[in-house]
Amino acid sequence: MTLRQARKLALALPIAATVAVAACSSSSSSSSTAATSSAAASSPAATSAGSSSAASTAGLKTGLKVFVVPKNLGNSYFTTADSANSGGAIAALSALGETGTETSGTAATPASQIPAIQAAISRGANALIVSATDPTALCPTLESAMHRGITVVTYDSDAPTCRSMFVNQASTAQIGTSEVDVLAKEIGDSGQIAIVSAAASATNQNAWIGYMKTELKKYPKMSLVSTVYGNDDPTVATQVTQGLLQQYPNLKGIISPTTVGIAAAAAVLDTSKYRGKVALTGLGTPDEMKKYVSDGTVKEFELWNPADLGFLAAYAAVELASGKITGAAGQSFSAGKLGSYTVGADNTVLLGPPYVFSSSNIAQFNF
Repeated sequence: MTLRQARKLALALPIAATVAVAACSSSSSSSSTAATSSAAASSPAATSAGSSSAASTAGLKTGLKVFVVPKNLGNSYFTTADSANSGGAIAALSALGETGTETSGTAATPASQIPAIQAAISRGANALIVSATDPTALCPTLESAMHRGITVVTYDSDAPTCRSMFVNQASTAQIGTSEVDVLAKEIGDSGQIAIVSAAASATNQNAWIGYMKTELKKYPKMSLVSTVYGNDDPTVATQVTQGLLQQYPNLKGIISPTTVGIAAAAAVLDTSKYRGKVALTGLGTPDEMKKYVSDGTVKEFELWNPADLGFLAAYAAVELASGKITGAAGQSFSAGKLGSYTVGADNTVLLGPPYVFSSSNIAQFNF
């Protein structure tokens, strides 16, 4: 079963809740280059500052240099979202006849990510696909790119004032509210809970947490005692989870809306002292969470297919860079195997509803 099928299934089933450098010596990049026609090789891109050639094929330019810039390299979530092997962004770009390169820093911070973006601009980028580590810190660099005619698409995490389009993995409200509902069901709508987030500046994390706090008003016997930050680093996420358990011995549940955080938290809770006593939910990948679902440490968690997110972001970037769409609300475009998508408010495209993973279905997924 694919996540595309799963999203359709999720809509149909009654479930309780529906629903993460080349320029730096410490970073690296990977790329996939598709062959282009001789006409593409001799025709400069009309709408970007990049020096790559671009020709129109069925309305889309080919030969575009597109750089995919996740929050950080070495993060399994972004590896799935971006790589050719998983069918992510690089795969889509290759199929479209573009040159796709994944590049970023090794830490999920603006200081690590910005040099990668700057290097991509210097290397003649026609389009940037960026998961923003901060909603505003990247803006001077991204605005500079846009002034040069470079298309900027954000995915996973937005920088709303300095991009052409945001490809959102799922409804922000739905992610935040559903995670609270899942945890409430598991702890009987009562008790102390905490959140293990990624970076304190992460746009998507903060937006989800905002909706979590609103949803918690439905559960007056549940109390959010702390929000801690693992910075999408397994070691840090482990330490902050351990700190929560020490500081709040009566803690009943944890929400971690980050794939790195939930895996680290699950490893901490995977002992007889905490298993079945401290509930855990959030956003995770099936492959990382199967062990913890199997042994009862985790009952349910949520996500979408990261590869589909990257694939959709790649199509959106090429459509924009080709001038076929402008990102205005109401415009539609085809995203290959994923079908047709329509741009919504705030120049945002929504991948689709998230999916709840549990012992009843997790074995069907491998990513």
